[in-house]
Amino acid sequence: MMRLNKYLALCGLGSRRKSEVYIQSGSVAVNGNVVQSLSQVIDETNDIVTVKGQPIHLPDKLVYLLLNKPKGYVTSAHDELRRKTVMHLIPDDYRLFSVGRLDKDTKGALLLTNDGALAFRLMHPRFQIDKIYHVTLNMPITIKHIQKLMSGIMLDDGITHQCDVKVIGKDYRTIEMTLHEGRKRQVRRMLQALGYQVTDLVRTQFAVLTINNLKPGEWRFLTNQEIAQLKSLAPGKT
Repeated sequence: MMRLNKYLALCGLGSRRKSEVYIQSGSVAVNGNVVQSLSQVIDETNDIVTVKGQPIHLPDKLVYLLLNKPKGYVTSAHDELRRKTVMHLIPDDYRLFSVGRLDKDTKGALLLTNDGALAFRLMHPRFQIDKIYHVTLNMPITIKHIQKLMSGIMLDDGITHQCDVKVIGKDYRTIEMTLHEGRKRQVRRMLQALGYQVTDLVRTQFAVLTINNLKPGEWRFLTNQEIAQLKSLAPGKT
């Protein structure tokens, strides 16, 4: 037996939170009956689950891709504004979703998979998965502001966790930031709070995955070693 929201996540519909939105909206039916209770439990072997009338199943094969996301693409599977999505850049043989998000103007490392359990753990705050960004600013950053970034910035959703920051450009306009949490547009919001504008933003690394040797728009399958490393960083039941 399995909670319905977990089943939807494992089927590749996204996080459990997103799966709960599907349930509460009346889009999910079990054996032909619409279910809106978040406590619903199903028999994943025998029950028939549909989302918006389409049957869904647990994936026969788990797939893990690393994409070097180019600028101008959104990370959602479908976009109501008909903007280009990262799904246009990967094979359509698999139903994958992104682990976390990069906004339209942010480039770099993006993990896509149909392993809902691992994706959920990698995004969970308690595992504090490292995300490394190279950030170009509209003006040189001061040492005082670097120290503020490292100690935490108060945003509208609370103070940010401590992070690592180092200057990688001689003109102090390019810095490297290592975050251990994943709030929406966090890098841009942190720097905007200090009066800076981000002119270029690249996530160079997610956990153990780097975009080395991947041109913008290119992708590759993860190695077995990389998959094992991700699972060791966020251990739990698959």
